[in-house]
Formats: sequence, C-alpha cells, structure tokens
Amino acid sequence: MALLLVLTASTPLHAQNSEALIGAAKFCRRAAPCSELNGTNFYFEQRDRVLNLQDYRRSLDNLSAQGAYNPETRRPWSKQDADARWAQVQKDAVTHQANCAAVASLPFLEKKLKELESGAPVGAASK
Repeated sequence: MALLLVLTASTPLHAQNSEALIGAAKFCRRAAPCSELNGTNFYFEQRDRVLNLQDYRRSLDNLSAQGAYNPETRRPWSKQDADARWAQVQKDAVTHQANCAAVASLPFLEKKLKELESGAPVGAASK
C-alpha cells in the first residue's frame, strides 16, 4: 500500500488513498488498541468492544441451538443466520487488521508524501 500511495501521490487517486488512511486512523482511534485486532478478534461496533472470533462463534452456535430471538431478522436465530453472521465477522476481522496496519504505516507514508510535495528525491530526507 505504501508503494501505491507513493506512486499515485500526484494523481487524483492520492485523495482517495488519503481518505482511506484517514478513515482507518479514525477507526483505530475509536476502537480498542490495534494490538488486539490481530486477526483473531474483531471490533464489535454495537457494543464498542473487541471480541474474540472463536468465542463469538460459540455464542452464535448457542443462539441458533436455543432458537433465541434475532432482532435483525425478527425471528429466531437459525443455523443459516449464524453462518452468515460468522462469515461477516471473519471479514470484519481481516478488515480491522488491515486498517490497523494502514494506520501503523501512516508516519512513513506522511514522510514520503512530504518529500514528494517538496520536490526532494524520495528517500533523500531520510539520510
């Protein structure tokens, strides 16, 4: 991603990349420390908490086994509901981990952007 940002700094995509990084930074500031979002956990926005994927899977299985009420579907939880939610939170975990990696690279990317904007050769300021 860093290479992409450096290569596209002078194109219209630069604004999109910056917005994406700013969004990732806001996400990580709002969520728990990024060290917890390592692919085994995900940020559960409704509760403003980081949850463990395996614990969440067990909870989903219990909800469907008990036929507990699912407010999203307005009917009892089914195996299909639990599987669909599980697939979504797995994707969320990957996205949250990637967002945190993007935020971690922000200082490096900002430095490269300043070098590009100043017209200095990339890497010259780091010597």
